[in-house]
Amino acid sequence: MSSWPSISPRLNRLATAVNPANIKRVGRELPSGYEVSSGIPSGASPRVIWGLAPDVVTKPPQCGTLADPGNGRDQSAQGVSGSGAGGIVDAVVVALTPGPAGLDANLAASCGQWTMSDGHTTARIRLTAPPRIDGAETLGMVADVKTSVESGTEIDSRTYAFIAYLGDYYAFTTLTTDPGSVLPALPPQFAADLLVKTVSTLRS
Repeated sequence: MSSWPSISPRLNRLATAVNPANIKRVGRELPSGYEVSSGIPSGASPRVIWGLAPDVVTKPPQCGTLADPGNGRDQSAQGVSGSGAGGIVDAVVVALTPGPAGLDANLAASCGQWTMSDGHTTARIRLTAPPRIDGAETLGMVADVKTSVESGTEIDSRTYAFIAYLGDYYAFTTLTTDPGSVLPALPPQFAADLLVKTVSTLRS
């Protein structure tokens, strides 16, 4: 699978101001009836949303930075999270010190599929087409996650994650669904569109 369709070609190198406090407004974009919270951990990243610990083993190892653009740097995340019948939705903005956050196109091209595991949770990730956002590189990922619990059973979930790289910040949205649920899940496009709305809100 080629990863090139997963990189937005509309890159404007001009810096655009980002106001991370605006992320709270994104809660209005979540589905009606969703319970919305702003309790996002400061170290949030797609890897954290997938339930993987910091000492995760990634194969190939270089692909891990796609799921954690901070890659060990000091970071401060804030955002909103909502849960409802269609799945769990997150919209997050992360400030990095030092910045900037950028997408390595060569790395993305070599990481069409990879795995991450911390012993209890394993994620199999593949790239998917992201939304296009003027002035930002974007990336899309789908993670099929299996988590072992004490009873010896496994919990399966699927998370769609979309990232926009915004200079000293990056924003991401996720949609986590239960493949075995009898309730209809939100479509992946919801999370993709939410990233576009999130970046617009952060820039306003």
